[in-house]
Formats: sequence, structure tokens, C-alpha cells
Amino acid sequence: MRKIKYKKGRKVQSSTLEYTGIHKDVATEMQMFVYDLNDVTEYQQLEPQDIDSSVEATKVNWINIHGLNNHAFIEKVGAKFEADYFIIGDILNTTKRTRIEEYHDILFFNVKSLLPLKASDNINVEQISFLLKDNVLISFQEKRSDFFTHIRERIRTNSGVVRTKRADYLLYLLLDAIIENFYITIESEENKVDDLIDLSKENTNPEVLALIEKHRDNFNFLKRSIIPLRDSLYSIKSIKDDNVFNDIQPENFTFFSRLHQKCLELLEQIDSDLITLDSTSNYFFSAQNHKMNQVMKTLTVVSMFFLPLTFIVGVYGQNFKNLPELEWEYGYFIIWGIMLAVVAGMFIYFKIKKWF
Repeated sequence: MRKIKYKKGRKVQSSTLEYTGIHKDVATEMQMFVYDLNDVTEYQQLEPQDIDSSVEATKVNWINIHGLNNHAFIEKVGAKFEADYFIIGDILNTTKRTRIEEYHDILFFNVKSLLPLKASDNINVEQISFLLKDNVLISFQEKRSDFFTHIRERIRTNSGVVRTKRADYLLYLLLDAIIENFYITIESEENKVDDLIDLSKENTNPEVLALIEKHRDNFNFLKRSIIPLRDSLYSIKSIKDDNVFNDIQPENFTFFSRLHQKCLELLEQIDSDLITLDSTSNYFFSAQNHKMNQVMKTLTVVSMFFLPLTFIVGVYGQNFKNLPELEWEYGYFIIWGIMLAVVAGMFIYFKIKKWF
């Protein structure tokens, strides 16, 4: 989980473009799909100057960019579609929260994609941005990934209705793929929590509590990532009601409503998982308290056995000359017998009372 940290010595001017992510060694590459119902054309390793000759106004144009380190490359692509300068800055600034905004005739969508890291309790975070203008959709990814591989195959093989729809439907498919990553991440966290619940029933080591808190942080981070996405998808409904933005066709608003419902389902599931973690924490503390009580109970019972014995030894350990029984020939053995009888009697009494 990445946190926003303020650096006193770092002053980035508003007129300066800077990629703030961690994938600074990823080369910037651009690929493009141009398709309609009848055919599809795929371009690889495009340069910004190639866009004008490749875009076809009567078809859907999907431009996908991997790697954001080359800010000059990103700026040139944005300039081709008259994207405002601060939009390009928001694309490069990976600390921005998920949101949707409308600038003139461009719809800008910024979203976080989350996936679990293998053999780790951490979550991988990648920012993905979208620009939708007319029938052109541009997606910006920090690095190469397989988030949209199945969508590319559907376009190539003309599977489903994707090639009968406009770019707004393609945006829906890409957002749906990102939301599926949330499902995968939550499922992975839930599997780890199930193992953690079993571990907490067998082990009261403080490391178990640290793991519980780690997964609680992960679920809270997931929640903080989904809430702005939910709000952004709800904003699309407002765009429809206001009849301001026309690049989303009326019949496709239903698909974005489905994404909004998925976000609500994810949030409900996270709330349920957080309650489960709270129960696990309570069980862990209860188990620790029970173990402590058992230890204290055992120590108390043992001390009760020695209390009367200490009294007897204290009485006969006094230095009085005329102490009764002091001259008895078998006094030592009689006292031992009395002490053993007291211990045996107390043992039987404690057993009857079920004190141990």
C-alpha cells in the first residue's frame, strides 16, 4: 500500500509534468485498435505523430499506452486530442484519488487497479486513466499487464457485442475488468483471513494479532479505493440526467449502473470482512485472557496448598523454650503426617468443587 508523503524539499511547479509512480524503468509504448463490425486493424509501436493517419472517425479507436515515464510522449498524445495541460498532469500523478471529470468535450476517468501480490500480504496498486472523446478512447497504464487481454481477444475474434458498440461501451468493458481485479483481491484477502482465523484458534502468539491488523489495513485500503470509484460511477448518472455529455449513448448508461452496483456489493463484502476481523481480534484477546486466567488459577491453587503448610511450619519454627510437642519422640513424623493429610484433604475438596 503506497502512502502519500510530503517532502519539504520537493517543489514541483504547476507547469512541470512529472511521473510520480514507481515504474520509472518502464519504456513508454503505444498500441492501437481500430475496429467496427466488419473489420479490425491493430497497430503496434506507434508514435504520437502516427495518430492522425491511424484514427478513423467512423470506427472505434482504442489507443492503449504502457509506461508513463516519458512525459513528453504523453503530452504530445494529449495535445492531439486537445486535452488540457492539467489533465496530463493528473495522468502522470499517481497519488490522485479515483474520480471522473468532464472538460469541454473530453471525459476524463482516473481509477486505481488493485491486485494481490504473490507470496505476500501486500496489495499491488496501479493507476489507470482514460480519455474519451468522440469515438476515441485512450487508456494510460503505468506498466504492461494482462488486465485487458480478454477484451483484446474479443475485439480480434468479434466475440460478443463489443464491435457493434461505440467507444463508451469499450470504456465500460475496461472498467469492468478493473472492478474484477477488486473481486480477485478481496477473495485473496478472504482466503488469508480464513487461514488466520484457524491460526488464531491454535496460537495466541502476538504475531497473529499483527497479521490481523495487517489484513484490516488491506481491507480499509480496498474500501478507500472503491468508495471514490463508486462515487465516480454515480456521477455518470448525473451526466445522463443533465444531458450534458453526449459521448455516452443513452442505452449504455445501464452498463455503468451495473458497475455502480458492483461497487456497492464490494463495499458490503468488505464491511462484512471487517466485522469478521473484529470478531477474530476479540476471539484472540479472549483466548489470551482465558489462558492467563488458567495460569492464574493454577498458581492460586498451588499457593493454597502451601498456605496451611506454611502456617504449620511457621508455628513450629518459633524459638520458644516451652513449645508443646517439642520433646515428642515422633513429633517430626506426626507433623509430616498432618501436613500430608491437609494437602490430601484440600486436593479432594478442590476436585469436588471442580476448581481445577
